Amino acid sequence: MKLNNRIGVLLVNVGTPDSPETPDVRRYLKEFLSDPRVIDIPALARFLLLRLIILPFRSSKSSHAYKTVWLPEGSPLMYHSSNLAKNVSQLLGENYLVEFCMRYQNPSLEKAIHKLVENGAHKIIVFPLFPQYSSAATGTVFEKVGKIANSMWNVPQLIYMPPFYNNPGFIESFSIIYKDIMREFKPDFTLFSYHGLPERHIVKSDLSDGRHCLQKESCCNEICNENFYCYRAQCYDTTRSIANKMQLKKDTFVTSFQSRLGRSPWIKPYTDLVLPDIAKKGFKRIAVMCPAFVADCLETLEEIQIRAKEQWLSLGGEDLKLVPSLNSNPYWSEVVANMIKQASK
Repeated sequence: MKLNNRIGVLLVNVGTPDSPETPDVRRYLKEFLSDPRVIDIPALARFLLLRLIILPFRSSKSSHAYKTVWLPEGSPLMYHSSNLAKNVSQLLGENYLVEFCMRYQNPSLEKAIHKLVENGAHKIIVFPLFPQYSSAATGTVFEKVGKIANSMWNVPQLIYMPPFYNNPGFIESFSIIYKDIMREFKPDFTLFSYHGLPERHIVKSDLSDGRHCLQKESCCNEICNENFYCYRAQCYDTTRSIANKMQLKKDTFVTSFQSRLGRSPWIKPYTDLVLPDIAKKGFKRIAVMCPAFVADCLETLEEIQIRAKEQWLSLGGEDLKLVPSLNSNPYWSEVVANMIKQASK
């Protein structure tokens, strides 16, 4: 019998509830926020925080938010990510087996790995769809995949894709989409808004034992050995790369961080506090790009397109435009396929 040399590809995103209804949202939040890489506090404290505060109060609130962006096809994140997987599969051809899954909830990460192995993939490329590295996203995917694979009698060869925050194709993909926005919307300011993280996550990623990250304002001005795993530094590098590609003037763009949760300090500056500063400078038409997300989701569609726009208009702004994410854009699909081909050599 002929040897099967097909390569497995695992495209992984963070997760989404099965529906926008409160029970499904609660189930998703429970699994997501129970991950010690996401809420990195002692287990008992995390359990009490979830059961007594977050789940009883946040589930219904998040359910309402999901309902404002839910598509007829389902979750926006699920819809765009599955379409990307289809495009990538077609581009790669029959020598590759492509499966899309979520770290939390469905489609199941474990089922996707077993499906690849059962269909003859002896080598699996693990591709977390997170441009910038964080232990709470990329790290937890790598850890979970490793645990699943190591529990198997025949452990497949695993190839882990690195972060792609400065990949030329990734930068070009966002630039192509933004060119259309600039031509049609004509913004006078660009806000690069990334998902936030607790500051302690950044400090824990510091390879100099806390002597570099968040110790001075210039700590994220360039990628170095000390901040190699720093999510914040990688976000700033993405901003610089896109701004240079688009030839944005220095005083017409800024980086900020959204989606903070709880009272502990999160990485700054905060998006909702940056918007008033931009308004005070007299800018009226603002475009918001979210390059931490390669697919539109709750954080882009509800938090930025709805809530941030409402805030901007209340500040006297004329209009706010969310720059669509990469989703299943043809050029981006080719970039992903090419990265996979390169990794499989």
